[in-house]
Amino acid sequence: MDTTPLPPRASATPTPPTDRPRRGRRVLYLAGGALAVVLAVAFLRPHASTNRKHATSGDQPVAVTAVSRGDMPVVLTELGTVVPITNVTVQSRIDGYLMQVLFTEGQHVHKGDLLALIDTRPYEVLLAQYEGQLAQDVAQLRAAQVDNARYQRLIQQNSVAAMTAKDQQYKVEQLEGTVKADQALVDNEKLQITYCHIIAPVDGRVGIREVDMGNYITAGQTNGLVILTQMQPISVIFTLPENDIGPVATRLREGTPLEVDAWDSANLNKIATGQASVLDSQIDTSTGTVRMRAIFPNSQEELFPNQFVNARMLVSTDHDALLVPTNALQNGPNGQFVYVVKADSTVEVRNVRTGHANNTMTVVTDGVKEGERVVTDGVDHLRDGVKVSIPQATDSATAPQKGKE
Repeated sequence: MDTTPLPPRASATPTPPTDRPRRGRRVLYLAGGALAVVLAVAFLRPHASTNRKHATSGDQPVAVTAVSRGDMPVVLTELGTVVPITNVTVQSRIDGYLMQVLFTEGQHVHKGDLLALIDTRPYEVLLAQYEGQLAQDVAQLRAAQVDNARYQRLIQQNSVAAMTAKDQQYKVEQLEGTVKADQALVDNEKLQITYCHIIAPVDGRVGIREVDMGNYITAGQTNGLVILTQMQPISVIFTLPENDIGPVATRLREGTPLEVDAWDSANLNKIATGQASVLDSQIDTSTGTVRMRAIFPNSQEELFPNQFVNARMLVSTDHDALLVPTNALQNGPNGQFVYVVKADSTVEVRNVRTGHANNTMTVVTDGVKEGERVVTDGVDHLRDGVKVSIPQATDSATAPQKGKE
């Protein structure tokens, strides 16, 4: 029997591993957490104190303006176009060669000035021909008149047939018609020679020449010879909403002048001042507007044809009207409203009705009273009953005290 001792068996219970790495990581975690807490306290402490301060006060800073009374000009601003009162395409009324051009492009001309000359020689030749034919027919008429007078004496003496005397009378009448036709031909050729001299029909400024000297032009050809535009005076045509026609039409019927200012397309600079002239005869059903013309002297040619302008027309002035800043008006489900600051520094939502307005002020017809304060800035977080503070009033109140100190 083998009595060799067996090797000792491994213990079933494992030897617990060392905890030094785990303790090291735990220490690092604790140190990082402590650092994060310190940083959070350092950065958030001022904000927290500020938040606690606001939470304590609860006042919303706002800017206010008192409702006041004043005059509000009723001005209608509409987009308009500069349109010449007279714009003429100078045409030739006859055919022929353009012999002379007597104007310079861009020149100001007067009514009756000679602008161009067409070759008159073909028409002068025809005039001479028709004048010769007229002279011939006049001679025949005179001879027929002499014979007719003789026949009329003979028929009274029963020395000639009545038919012969009557035929002679008809011949005289026929030759009188021929002479009239010849005279018309002569007058027509004289008119053609007159048309060879192209004159300015109105005062104005000529544009760029469309035909050069030496070209053969025809009557009524496309683009004509040049465009002549009346610059002084000139008009601006703009559209007027149908709801505003009544007051404007009344002023025009009364003969009261309506002043119109023309501003540039950016609506920044005033260009010229004129007066309203006339309303169009009907409303455009597609836009609900009516066209209106205003006349401007344009002595310095500030306005140029086809230029886009903003027409501002002063219709009337509302006197002693309640005025609030336009930026105080807010839009809600029930229409426009304002925030009114009450005596206890809380705000009240007040629905209002408005009238005419300009860029800064608006007429209020109902909802507020004179002297009440309305919020003009800082309305984003306001609601009915919120307590507000007015930094401007606080600063002005504390300024004298600081001065005394």
